[in-house]
Amino acid sequence: MSKTNAQAKSKLTATSLKNVLWETLNEVKGGTMDPGNADSIATQAREIIRTTNTQLRISHQTKRPVPVDVINFSENAE
Repeated sequence: MSKTNAQAKSKLTATSLKNVLWETLNEVKGGTMDPGNADSIATQAREIIRTTNTQLRISHQTKRPVPVDVINFSENAE
């Protein structure tokens, strides 16, 4: 199984997202990743964060509890 497939099957958490972005930055700096590929990864990360932020704002405005999946994402819970 390639590194990309292994990462795709791992649980998405704030820490795993940060780690992938950090690895991507280091690979671009090291010349082992094309900047276009890194940009695609960064775009996906921005969308994940934007979606999470939207969920938080909706919870706040509707005075509903924060969804469990958002809490799990941020706290790296299973």
